[in-house]
Amino acid sequence: MEAGFALALDDRPVNTPGRWPLVVPTRALADAVAHEWRVQGSTIRPETMPLMQLAATVLDHISLYRAEVMAATLRYAETDAICYRADQPAALVRLQSAAWDPLVEWLATEYGVRLNTVSGVVPVAQPVETLDALSQAMAEMDDWRLCAFQSAASSSGSFAIALALLNGVLDPEAAFRAAEIDASFEIDHWGEDPAATARRATVASDLAAARRFHDLLGH
Repeated sequence: MEAGFALALDDRPVNTPGRWPLVVPTRALADAVAHEWRVQGSTIRPETMPLMQLAATVLDHISLYRAEVMAATLRYAETDAICYRADQPAALVRLQSAAWDPLVEWLATEYGVRLNTVSGVVPVAQPVETLDALSQAMAEMDDWRLCAFQSAASSSGSFAIALALLNGVLDPEAAFRAAEIDASFEIDHWGEDPAATARRATVASDLAAARRFHDLLGH
């Protein structure tokens, strides 16, 4: 187990669901997770403890299955949501282009790779060198940052949005808007049902938690 900051409640060590001691790498993250515990009532509500859940995921899953997590997360680059563009209506085409084209260009500038995009739902393959470079970007993350990244990619359906979020190119609100362009467009025209509202709230919460978790790890 790495050196770090162990959490305790009433002088008793806190363990993960997998029974690992909950030891995190920075005091800032330890304090934030401890706060999540302190504000719990008589019933523990895991959904109100996103930082705790991410920390437990690192210890119970990421550290044990890192290669598998990386392989699964790379699939979000292979099928990145920002690569699949509408061909109509024109208003949605413009919204997608305005939000997603800068991310494609940022990846090209920052990582020297370019994602292929397509109009419609026909699958588009990504160049091997692009996937290799993005895989290397993940390989350079430690387990804690990889956990935040995997969560953001899963929530947004986009490797590019997750990478931009954790690099500070997008804040959580902008990442949510980029990830939810299609859904937001439909809501503007047809309204929103309770299931969609709940799903979108989860996406927004997960993206915010991933960014906060990453930031609490420091530099």
